[in-house]
Amino acid sequence: MERIVYDSMAALDQQHWWYRARREVLAALIRRAVDPPKSAELLEIGCGTGHNLAMLAEFGHVEGLELDATARAIAEKRLGRPVMSAPLPELRGVPEQNYDLIGAFDVIEHIEDDQASLASIAARLRPGGKLVMTVPAHPWLWSAHDVVSHHKRRYSKRSLKTLIDGSPLRLDSIGYFNSILLPAALVERLSSKAGGKRDADLWLPPRPINSTMEALFAAERHVIGRLPLPPGLSLFAVASA
Repeated sequence: MERIVYDSMAALDQQHWWYRARREVLAALIRRAVDPPKSAELLEIGCGTGHNLAMLAEFGHVEGLELDATARAIAEKRLGRPVMSAPLPELRGVPEQNYDLIGAFDVIEHIEDDQASLASIAARLRPGGKLVMTVPAHPWLWSAHDVVSHHKRRYSKRSLKTLIDGSPLRLDSIGYFNSILLPAALVERLSSKAGGKRDADLWLPPRPINSTMEALFAAERHVIGRLPLPPGLSLFAVASA
C-alpha cells in the first residue's frame, strides 16, 4: 500500500466508522463461526497499525505480522511486544502448525499469488485450525481506492470459493458483509470514476455522520454468521485446516 494509506490508517483507526464497526462485525463472526478454545493461539497477517489486535486478544494469545516498518512500530506499541515481518506467500520464520486461528483481513487481494498464500497459511494452522479472511467484493467496483491500496484484484463470491477449494483448506462458510451501505458506496464510487478521482477516499466525516455510518455497519454483527447478508462491499470466508 502507498504511504498515504498507512498514514490514514494510523490517524483514523480508532475513530473512523469503518474500522470501529468492522471490528464489531469480525468479533461476532469469530464467536459464531470459529469459537476458538480458551487457550487459543492467534495470528493476524497484515495487521497494519494493530487496530484489530486488542479485539483478537479477547479470544486468546495474539501475535501480529506486518511488513510496513512504520505501521509495525505502531502495532508493536499497541501490542506490547514484537510484531513479525514475513511476506506472503513464503511466511519465512512463522512457525508451522502453531495457530488455532489466523486472520487475514483485507490482505490476500494485495498478493499476486493468492493460491500459494493460502497454502502457506494452511501450513501454519493446527489441525482443525481456522482461517478467517476478508476481501473486497465485486470486480466491477474497482476504483481509485483499489489502485492506491495496491490491490491486485477484487473478488466475486465464486472466485473466492474457487480459490479456497483449490487450497489445502476446507471451506466452512462464505458470504457478504458491509451490505447496508453498498448503495451509498456505489454512488460514491461511480461519481469518483466519472470525475476522474485518483486518490484514497478515507476521511473522517462529521461526528453525526460518522456515528450513523458506524451504527449502520455495526448492526450487521447481529446477523453475520447466522443468516446470509445481501451483496455488500466485502466478502468473508472461514476455512479449516
